[in-house]
Amino acid sequence: MINLSDVAKSYRQGGDDYQVLHDINVTISAGEFVAIMGPSGSGKSTLINIIGFLDQHFDGSYVFDDVTVNKLNRKQHAKLRNQSVGFIFQNFKLITNQSVGENVGLPLLYAGMKRRDIFARVNDVLAQVGLPNSYHKLPKNLSGGQQQRVAIARSIVTRPNFLVADEPTGALDSPLQLKLWHCLKP
Repeated sequence: MINLSDVAKSYRQGGDDYQVLHDINVTISAGEFVAIMGPSGSGKSTLINIIGFLDQHFDGSYVFDDVTVNKLNRKQHAKLRNQSVGFIFQNFKLITNQSVGENVGLPLLYAGMKRRDIFARVNDVLAQVGLPNSYHKLPKNLSGGQQQRVAIARSIVTRPNFLVADEPTGALDSPLQLKLWHCLKP
């Protein structure tokens, strides 16, 4: 499903180049769970951004389901990201002045789903993560754990091929984790 070959990434800062990733070779099969671990500053987030189609500027090759990702234009790249990956960010990145339902439904809007069809799908996913009847609530009125569940609901609402999580899912209870994995595309 995911095949990275000789992936390298550097940043230019103040006239100097900083090599963050060096010749990364990774193959991840469908259904496989992978943790990327390392000390702060070791390139974990950079690698996650490449795997999750957030960063398309790198050396090497990335093939996802027989598609060479780094050969795609911006529009193709964005479409692949929307259709294939769900993100759970460490700080959740919820839009505080929009309702829970609007936050969760945003990826569906980007995918072109009609607003009238989004409500039912969002409510179904909110129920799966233990937040039924929360569509109209604001994220700022929720606990940290509830905000985390909203972020998780947003990550699975499009039924992605895989999830990219930046640390928050370690605290999830096992029944919720099992529900999440069943929401992904087969």
